[in-house]
Amino acid sequence: MAAAVAVAVAATAWPGAAAAEVSGTACPEARAGIERLEGRITPNVCAFLQRQLAFGAMPTGEPPLPGDKALQHPRVAAYLDIFDPAATLWEAGSPPKSDHRVIGAAIGGSLNMVPDLYYTGTDVVADGGVVMFGQWNTATVKGHKVAYPQIARNVLGDDGKTIQARRYYDRHVLVRDTLPDAPRGLFDGIADSGRPLAPGRGRAGVTAAELPDRLAAWNTGNTDALLRRMSGARLAGPGLAKSLATQAGKRAYLQRLFDRADLELKAGQVGFGQTTTYVEWYGTVTRKQSASAGEKGVAVPFGIVERFGPDGAWELYFDTLPVLADQETINGLFARLSAP
Repeated sequence: MAAAVAVAVAATAWPGAAAAEVSGTACPEARAGIERLEGRITPNVCAFLQRQLAFGAMPTGEPPLPGDKALQHPRVAAYLDIFDPAATLWEAGSPPKSDHRVIGAAIGGSLNMVPDLYYTGTDVVADGGVVMFGQWNTATVKGHKVAYPQIARNVLGDDGKTIQARRYYDRHVLVRDTLPDAPRGLFDGIADSGRPLAPGRGRAGVTAAELPDRLAAWNTGNTDALLRRMSGARLAGPGLAKSLATQAGKRAYLQRLFDRADLELKAGQVGFGQTTTYVEWYGTVTRKQSASAGEKGVAVPFGIVERFGPDGAWELYFDTLPVLADQETINGLFARLSAP
């Protein structure tokens, strides 16, 4: 969100997919802005949730001035209030940022491009020092209304300030709907085929003991392993206007990613709630090139968050742009989006 706001077309079930379910009685202030809150809601989590939601709902007013002057803007100040002064922030496709001045200037640039950015909480799972914050964002970019899901993964200090943050969302739909020469979607043409199995025949979820094998499956492109016990799950992810219910559709989706990208991921944070589990994988992606193109892929920062929810929901959050284009091309696209 801070470096360049981006979008992904979500499956129709993503926003408002389930009735609100709040664990325990802690932090009633956050309930109105979150559909489902699960896990261990400690005082530092409650403080974080209130800051996160306050920024999402706050009007921008006049867009921030560029550079350090952005730090004086009220909404930029509200964003920086989420972070510890020594925090690091990782955004899709870029190295981590640190220092309030750098993070503040970045969110100031985003608010200039999308001053009406707004979000609410969807599915949030907390475990004391870690919060996986699902959110549904809306914004207008050059006259185009966009709506997209994002996972804000945060490691908190005792005061509820974020000391390490990573953001997971897809940037492709923003440029696809706005710039005529944007790259085609990575998953164009992927759809269900065959007959879906009855819901409930496969369990959408993982246990802690299964995580090493699942990490290996992502890094080796093992679709069979990733789909194991997912036969009854519905897969939602970047580039899908509708979730996939058939094994053939889900297999085609994963295989398209592995055909175009080499992943080198490590285990990140995991959030286990009553009905929802989040699993984070982070590292790099290298875009595969054809021999005729004469190009060599470059490893760039990349990550995937999996969400396993109730009723067989399986969702993926990641950025497709590094798989579709080199960084110079991506920079050019966003420079044009940011231009008046």
